[in-house]
Amino acid sequence: MKRTMLEYSKTVLQKVSFDAKLFYKELKKALVRLLPEEVEELKAWLETFIVDKPELQQSLMYLKS
Repeated sequence: MKRTMLEYSKTVLQKVSFDAKLFYKELKKALVRLLPEEVEELKAWLETFIVDKPELQQSLMYLKS
C-alpha cells in the first residue's frame, strides 16, 4: 500500500512527541513538504493530537503563519 507524505508526517510527529523541540522541528519540515490541502488535514489532526499534551500546545502557532 502506498503511503502518503501526510501519513508519514503524522507517524513521525507521533514518534517524536516525547520531545517538544524535536516535534516542532519535524512539524516545520512537514509544513514545507505537504501540499496545501494536506496541511489543512494535518492542522485538524494536530488539534486533536495535542489536546492532552500541554507541552506541544505551542505548535499551533506554527500553523497560524
